Amino acid sequence: MYQLIKPIFFRFDPEKVHYFVVKRLKWFHDHFPLGKTILRSSFDVNIKGLEREVFGIKFKNPVGLAAGFDKNGEYIEALSDLGFGFIEVGTVTPLPQPGNDKPRMFRLEEDSALINRMGFNNKGVDTLAERLRLLRGKHKDIVVGGNIGKNKNTPNEDAVSDYVKCFDRLFDVVDYFVVNVSSPNTPGLRALQEKEPLMNLLNTLQQRNQKDGISRPILLKIAPDLTNEQLDDIVEIVMHTGIAGVIATNTTIDRNGLYTAEKVTNEAGGLSGKPLTIRSTEVIKYLSDKSNKAFPIIGVGGIHSPQDAKDKLEAGASLVQLYTGFIYEGPAIVKRICKELLVK
Repeated sequence: MYQLIKPIFFRFDPEKVHYFVVKRLKWFHDHFPLGKTILRSSFDVNIKGLEREVFGIKFKNPVGLAAGFDKNGEYIEALSDLGFGFIEVGTVTPLPQPGNDKPRMFRLEEDSALINRMGFNNKGVDTLAERLRLLRGKHKDIVVGGNIGKNKNTPNEDAVSDYVKCFDRLFDVVDYFVVNVSSPNTPGLRALQEKEPLMNLLNTLQQRNQKDGISRPILLKIAPDLTNEQLDDIVEIVMHTGIAGVIATNTTIDRNGLYTAEKVTNEAGGLSGKPLTIRSTEVIKYLSDKSNKAFPIIGVGGIHSPQDAKDKLEAGASLVQLYTGFIYEGPAIVKRICKELLVK
Protein backbone atom coordinates (compact mmCIF):
# COMPACT_ATOMS: atom_id res chain seq x y z
CA MET A 1 0.00 0.00 0.00
CA TYR A 2 2.70 2.51 0.97
CA GLN A 3 4.60 1.96 -2.28
CA LEU A 4 1.41 2.81 -4.19
CA ILE A 5 0.90 6.16 -2.48
CA LYS A 6 4.58 7.09 -2.11
CA PRO A 7 4.81 8.60 -5.64
CA ILE A 8 2.01 11.01 -4.66
CA PHE A 9 3.81 12.05 -1.47
CA PHE A 10 7.07 12.47 -3.36
CA ARG A 11 5.51 15.06 -5.67
CA PHE A 12 5.42 17.57 -2.81
CA ASP A 13 7.91 19.34 -0.55
CA PRO A 14 9.41 16.70 1.76
CA GLU A 15 9.13 18.74 4.96
CA LYS A 16 5.48 19.59 4.31
CA VAL A 17 4.71 15.96 3.49
CA HIS A 18 6.43 14.82 6.68
CA TYR A 19 4.19 16.91 8.90
CA PHE A 20 1.11 16.08 6.83
CA VAL A 21 1.72 12.35 7.30
CA VAL A 22 2.67 12.30 10.98
CA LYS A 23 -0.23 14.55 11.98
CA ARG A 24 -2.69 12.24 10.24
CA LEU A 25 -0.98 9.21 11.73
CA LYS A 26 -1.50 10.72 15.18
CA TRP A 27 -5.14 11.54 14.42
CA PHE A 28 -5.76 8.00 13.17
CA HIS A 29 -4.07 6.55 16.26
CA ASP A 30 -5.80 8.81 18.79
CA HIS A 31 -9.25 9.43 17.34
CA PHE A 32 -10.19 6.93 14.63
CA PRO A 33 -12.28 4.03 15.98
CA LEU A 34 -9.98 1.00 16.34
CA GLY A 35 -7.09 3.11 15.03
CA LYS A 36 -4.63 1.84 17.65
CA THR A 37 -5.77 -1.74 17.12
CA ILE A 38 -5.34 -1.50 13.36
CA LEU A 39 -1.84 -0.05 13.64
CA ARG A 40 -0.71 -2.59 16.21
CA SER A 41 -2.12 -5.58 14.35
CA SER A 42 -0.55 -4.38 11.10
CA PHE A 43 2.86 -3.20 12.25
CA ASP A 44 3.68 -3.76 15.92
CA VAL A 45 6.40 -6.25 16.77
CA ASN A 46 6.28 -8.23 20.02
CA ILE A 47 8.05 -11.41 19.04
CA LYS A 48 9.78 -13.58 21.58
CA GLY A 49 13.46 -13.79 20.80
CA LEU A 50 13.83 -10.19 19.63
CA GLU A 51 14.22 -8.68 23.08
CA ARG A 52 17.53 -7.02 23.86
CA GLU A 53 19.07 -5.62 27.02
CA VAL A 54 21.59 -2.93 26.19
CA PHE A 55 23.26 -0.47 28.61
CA GLY A 56 20.85 -1.66 31.28
CA ILE A 57 17.66 -0.99 29.29
CA LYS A 58 15.28 -3.67 28.03
CA PHE A 59 14.16 -3.22 24.41
CA LYS A 60 11.26 -5.22 22.96
CA ASN A 61 13.17 -5.38 19.67
CA PRO A 62 16.42 -3.85 18.37
CA VAL A 63 14.93 -1.55 15.69
CA GLY A 64 14.48 2.08 16.74
CA LEU A 65 13.51 5.38 15.17
CA ALA A 66 16.40 7.83 14.88
CA ALA A 67 16.35 11.40 16.16
CA GLY A 68 15.01 14.10 13.89
CA PHE A 69 11.78 12.39 12.90
CA ASP A 70 9.89 13.46 16.03
CA LYS A 71 11.90 16.37 17.36
CA ASN A 72 9.32 17.50 19.91
CA GLY A 73 7.98 14.15 21.09
CA GLU A 74 4.54 14.76 19.59
CA TYR A 75 3.99 11.41 17.90
CA ILE A 76 5.67 8.86 20.18
CA GLU A 77 2.61 6.72 20.94
CA ALA A 78 1.59 6.35 17.30
CA LEU A 79 5.16 5.70 16.13
CA SER A 80 5.67 3.10 18.82
CA ASP A 81 2.63 1.22 17.50
CA LEU A 82 4.36 1.00 14.11
CA GLY A 83 6.68 -1.55 15.68
CA PHE A 84 9.71 0.43 16.81
CA GLY A 85 11.53 -0.97 19.81
CA PHE A 86 12.50 2.53 20.90
CA ILE A 87 11.99 6.15 19.86
CA GLU A 88 14.67 8.84 19.98
CA VAL A 89 13.33 12.40 20.18
CA GLY A 90 15.12 15.67 19.44
CA THR A 91 17.55 17.06 18.70
CA VAL A 92 16.30 19.45 21.37
CA THR A 93 17.92 22.69 22.50
CA PRO A 94 17.42 24.76 25.67
CA LEU A 95 15.47 27.50 23.88
CA PRO A 96 13.00 27.11 21.01
CA GLN A 97 14.44 27.94 17.62
CA PRO A 98 13.00 27.95 14.09
CA GLY A 99 15.95 26.27 12.40
CA ASN A 100 17.34 27.25 9.03
CA ASP A 101 15.46 28.96 6.23
CA LYS A 102 13.17 26.87 4.03
CA PRO A 103 13.43 24.91 1.83
CA ARG A 104 15.79 22.82 3.95
CA MET A 105 15.06 19.21 3.02
CA PHE A 106 15.62 17.69 -0.41
CA ARG A 107 14.96 14.25 -1.90
CA LEU A 108 17.57 12.46 -3.99
CA GLU A 109 15.28 9.83 -5.46
CA GLU A 110 17.86 8.30 -7.77
CA ASP A 111 20.01 7.65 -4.69
CA SER A 112 17.23 6.79 -2.21
CA ALA A 113 18.59 9.59 -0.06
CA LEU A 114 17.81 12.91 1.59
CA ILE A 115 19.74 16.10 2.18
CA ASN A 116 18.61 18.16 5.14
CA ARG A 117 19.79 21.35 6.77
CA MET A 118 17.00 21.65 9.31
CA GLY A 119 19.22 23.31 11.91
CA PHE A 120 17.80 21.86 15.15
CA ASN A 121 14.33 23.37 14.66
CA ASN A 122 12.41 22.53 17.84
CA LYS A 123 10.07 23.94 20.47
CA GLY A 124 12.64 23.92 23.25
CA VAL A 125 13.47 21.55 26.08
CA ASP A 126 10.72 22.73 28.43
CA THR A 127 8.00 21.83 25.94
CA LEU A 128 9.56 18.43 25.27
CA ALA A 129 10.04 17.67 28.96
CA GLU A 130 6.42 18.42 29.78
CA ARG A 131 5.19 16.31 26.88
CA LEU A 132 7.35 13.39 27.99
CA ARG A 133 6.16 13.78 31.58
CA LEU A 134 2.59 13.33 30.41
CA LEU A 135 3.60 10.36 28.27
CA ARG A 136 5.29 8.67 31.23
CA GLY A 137 2.04 8.95 33.14
CA LYS A 138 0.38 6.72 30.53
CA HIS A 139 3.19 4.60 29.09
CA LYS A 140 6.15 3.44 31.11
CA ASP A 141 7.01 0.67 28.63
CA ILE A 142 7.99 2.87 25.64
CA VAL A 143 11.76 3.35 25.58
CA VAL A 144 12.54 6.99 24.78
CA GLY A 145 15.95 8.51 24.12
CA GLY A 146 16.65 12.22 24.37
CA ASN A 147 18.97 13.68 21.74
CA ILE A 148 20.39 16.98 23.01
CA GLY A 149 22.23 19.86 21.33
CA LYS A 150 23.06 23.53 21.62
CA ASN A 151 21.22 26.58 20.36
CA LYS A 152 22.56 28.08 17.14
CA ASN A 153 23.45 31.38 18.79
CA THR A 154 25.31 29.82 21.71
CA PRO A 155 29.06 30.12 21.10
CA ASN A 156 31.07 26.91 21.37
CA GLU A 157 32.85 28.13 24.50
CA ASP A 158 29.44 28.20 26.23
CA ALA A 159 28.06 25.04 24.61
CA VAL A 160 28.46 22.86 27.69
CA SER A 161 25.88 24.93 29.55
CA ASP A 162 23.30 24.25 26.82
CA TYR A 163 23.87 20.51 27.00
CA VAL A 164 23.67 20.63 30.80
CA LYS A 165 20.34 22.49 30.69
CA CYS A 166 18.84 19.88 28.38
CA PHE A 167 20.33 17.02 30.38
CA ASP A 168 18.98 18.27 33.72
CA ARG A 169 15.55 19.07 32.31
CA LEU A 170 15.06 15.68 30.64
CA PHE A 171 16.74 13.47 33.24
CA ASP A 172 13.49 12.26 34.82
CA VAL A 173 11.61 11.61 31.57
CA VAL A 174 14.00 9.83 29.17
CA ASP A 175 15.62 6.41 29.32
CA TYR A 176 18.92 7.42 27.72
CA PHE A 177 20.68 10.51 26.35
CA VAL A 178 22.42 11.17 23.06
CA VAL A 179 24.95 13.99 22.83
CA ASN A 180 24.75 15.40 19.31
CA VAL A 181 27.94 17.19 18.29
CA SER A 182 27.98 15.79 14.76
CA SER A 183 25.19 17.54 12.86
CA PRO A 184 26.61 19.55 9.94
CA ASN A 185 23.71 22.01 10.09
CA THR A 186 24.64 24.12 13.14
CA PRO A 187 27.66 26.36 12.44
CA GLY A 188 30.74 25.22 14.35
CA LEU A 189 29.01 22.31 16.07
CA ARG A 190 31.29 19.63 14.66
CA ALA A 191 34.28 21.36 16.24
CA LEU A 192 32.96 19.99 19.53
CA GLN A 193 33.94 16.51 18.28
CA GLU A 194 37.58 17.43 18.80
CA LYS A 195 39.15 15.55 21.68
CA GLU A 196 39.57 18.27 24.31
CA PRO A 197 36.14 19.96 24.09
CA LEU A 198 34.40 16.59 23.77
CA MET A 199 36.13 15.20 26.86
CA ASN A 200 35.13 18.31 28.79
CA LEU A 201 31.50 18.08 27.67
CA LEU A 202 31.09 14.37 28.40
CA ASN A 203 32.90 14.53 31.74
CA THR A 204 30.66 17.41 32.80
CA LEU A 205 27.53 15.44 31.97
CA GLN A 206 28.85 12.34 33.70
CA GLN A 207 29.49 14.35 36.85
CA ARG A 208 25.80 15.29 36.91
CA ASN A 209 24.61 11.81 35.97
CA GLN A 210 23.24 10.78 39.34
CA LYS A 211 19.90 11.50 40.93
CA ASP A 212 18.30 9.53 43.75
CA GLY A 213 20.64 6.66 43.00
CA ILE A 214 19.72 6.64 39.30
CA SER A 215 21.97 7.36 36.33
CA ARG A 216 21.10 7.49 32.64
CA PRO A 217 23.11 5.96 29.80
CA ILE A 218 24.84 8.69 27.80
CA LEU A 219 25.70 8.00 24.17
CA LEU A 220 27.72 10.04 21.72
CA LYS A 221 26.48 10.46 18.15
CA ILE A 222 29.37 10.79 15.72
CA ALA A 223 29.79 11.81 12.09
CA PRO A 224 30.63 9.30 9.35
CA ASP A 225 33.28 11.68 8.04
CA LEU A 226 35.78 11.10 10.87
CA THR A 227 39.20 9.68 9.99
CA ASN A 228 40.51 6.50 11.60
CA GLU A 229 42.70 8.62 13.83
CA GLN A 230 39.66 10.56 14.99
CA LEU A 231 37.77 7.31 15.54
CA ASP A 232 40.69 6.15 17.69
CA ASP A 233 40.16 9.30 19.76
CA ILE A 234 36.45 8.46 20.04
CA VAL A 235 37.26 5.04 21.47
CA GLU A 236 39.65 6.61 23.97
CA ILE A 237 37.11 9.26 24.94
CA VAL A 238 34.33 6.73 25.49
CA MET A 239 36.58 4.57 27.63
CA HIS A 240 37.98 7.49 29.62
CA THR A 241 34.67 9.23 30.32
CA GLY A 242 32.76 6.02 30.99
CA ILE A 243 29.78 6.96 28.83
CA ALA A 244 27.52 4.11 27.77
CA GLY A 245 28.26 3.96 24.05
CA VAL A 246 28.16 5.47 20.57
CA ILE A 247 25.62 6.07 17.82
CA ALA A 248 27.23 5.61 14.43
CA THR A 249 26.51 7.58 12.35
CA ASN A 250 24.96 10.98 11.71
CA THR A 251 24.54 12.41 8.19
CA THR A 252 27.52 12.99 5.91
CA ILE A 253 28.84 16.03 4.08
CA ASP A 254 30.40 13.78 1.41
CA ARG A 255 28.79 13.90 -2.03
CA ASN A 256 30.85 11.34 -3.95
CA GLY A 257 29.18 8.76 -6.19
CA LEU A 258 25.70 10.25 -6.33
CA TYR A 259 23.37 9.86 -9.32
CA THR A 260 20.96 12.71 -8.62
CA ALA A 261 21.39 15.98 -10.53
CA GLU A 262 23.99 18.39 -9.15
CA LYS A 263 21.45 21.14 -8.60
CA VAL A 264 20.12 18.98 -5.77
CA THR A 265 23.30 17.29 -4.58
CA ASN A 266 25.01 20.68 -4.29
CA GLU A 267 22.49 21.78 -1.65
CA ALA A 268 24.14 22.37 1.72
CA GLY A 269 23.30 19.98 4.54
CA GLY A 270 23.74 16.44 5.72
CA LEU A 271 23.19 13.51 3.37
CA SER A 272 21.36 10.41 4.61
CA GLY A 273 20.04 7.22 3.07
CA LYS A 274 21.56 4.53 0.86
CA PRO A 275 24.78 6.43 0.03
CA LEU A 276 25.63 6.16 3.73
CA THR A 277 24.98 2.42 4.07
CA ILE A 278 28.53 1.17 3.57
CA ARG A 279 30.35 3.97 5.38
CA SER A 280 28.24 3.79 8.53
CA THR A 281 28.78 0.03 8.68
CA GLU A 282 32.53 0.55 8.26
CA VAL A 283 32.55 2.97 11.18
CA ILE A 284 30.62 0.52 13.35
CA LYS A 285 33.05 -2.29 12.57
CA TYR A 286 36.10 -0.10 13.16
CA LEU A 287 34.86 1.07 16.55
CA SER A 288 33.80 -2.42 17.56
CA ASP A 289 37.10 -4.02 16.54
CA LYS A 290 39.28 -1.21 17.89
CA SER A 291 37.57 -1.26 21.28
CA ASN A 292 37.30 -5.06 21.39
CA LYS A 293 33.52 -4.62 21.76
CA ALA A 294 34.04 -2.66 24.98
CA PHE A 295 30.87 -0.58 24.59
CA PRO A 296 27.51 -0.82 22.78
CA ILE A 297 26.99 0.83 19.40
CA ILE A 298 23.68 1.86 17.86
CA GLY A 299 23.98 1.56 14.09
CA VAL A 300 22.20 4.07 11.88
CA GLY A 301 22.69 5.18 8.30
CA GLY A 302 21.32 3.75 5.08
CA ILE A 303 19.19 0.92 6.46
CA HIS A 304 16.69 0.21 3.69
CA SER A 305 16.37 -3.56 4.00
CA PRO A 306 16.60 -6.38 6.55
CA GLN A 307 20.05 -7.23 5.17
CA ASP A 308 21.27 -3.69 5.82
CA ALA A 309 20.23 -4.04 9.45
CA LYS A 310 21.85 -7.47 9.71
CA ASP A 311 25.09 -6.11 8.28
CA LYS A 312 25.25 -3.44 10.98
CA LEU A 313 24.49 -5.89 13.76
CA GLU A 314 27.11 -8.30 12.43
CA ALA A 315 29.61 -5.42 12.23
CA GLY A 316 29.21 -4.87 15.96
CA ALA A 317 26.04 -2.85 16.54
CA SER A 318 23.77 -3.87 19.42
CA LEU A 319 20.77 -1.94 18.11
CA VAL A 320 19.85 -0.14 14.87
CA GLN A 321 17.84 2.94 13.96
CA LEU A 322 15.91 4.02 10.87
CA TYR A 323 15.07 7.40 9.39
CA THR A 324 15.52 7.81 5.64
CA GLY A 325 14.91 4.11 5.00
CA PHE A 326 11.63 4.42 6.89
CA ILE A 327 10.58 7.24 4.54
CA TYR A 328 11.56 5.41 1.35
CA GLU A 329 10.45 1.89 2.31
CA GLY A 330 7.42 2.67 4.49
CA PRO A 331 6.30 1.49 7.94
CA ALA A 332 6.33 -2.21 7.04
CA ILE A 333 10.16 -2.10 7.00
CA VAL A 334 10.29 -2.39 10.80
CA LYS A 335 8.40 -5.69 10.96
CA ARG A 336 10.27 -7.02 7.93
CA ILE A 337 13.61 -6.39 9.62
CA CYS A 338 12.48 -7.91 12.90
CA LYS A 339 11.15 -11.06 11.27
CA GLU A 340 14.34 -11.48 9.27
CA LEU A 341 16.46 -11.14 12.40
CA LEU A 342 14.79 -14.30 13.72
CA VAL A 343 15.99 -16.26 10.70
CA LYS A 344 19.28 -17.98 11.56
